[in-house]
Amino acid sequence: MPATRVQRAAAYVVCVEDGQVLLSRLTPRLGSRWTLPGGGIEHGEHPADTAVREAEEETGLDVRVDDLLTVDSLHLVRDHVTGAELDHHAIRIVYSGTVVGGTLRNEVGGSSDAAAWVPIAALDTLDQVSLVKIGMDAWRATQRDLPGAGVVEGAG
Repeated sequence: MPATRVQRAAAYVVCVEDGQVLLSRLTPRLGSRWTLPGGGIEHGEHPADTAVREAEEETGLDVRVDDLLTVDSLHLVRDHVTGAELDHHAIRIVYSGTVVGGTLRNEVGGSSDAAAWVPIAALDTLDQVSLVKIGMDAWRATQRDLPGAGVVEGAG
């Protein structure tokens, strides 16, 4: 293991509209894979505020954070782009969100180079980071009907 250990906390948002999910694409130096909008939490910043700020930076859209979906932990020992050894621990906080304004655009000069609404049905065809599946699985879990939903006690 390399001597330098890095731990990074980040926050992301899953925004779904009309069967599509909002994604951003990492720059080539980061592997050109699709991910959820989000990024590193700044010192003293609330994770929900991070998700809102990063979504705007990466997509141009204003997002309202709705609910916490999941917290994920990922320990990387090899850089997927360069193959170099590393010791990186990522703590990823994922929220559901709703787009409330803004205009979709690509980020310039940041960690991503494209933003798009992607049909949920097409996700399996994209080169994506594991966080997309983690976030979408957590989002899907909130969309299921709860057992007994709609049942009125005592109804015949």
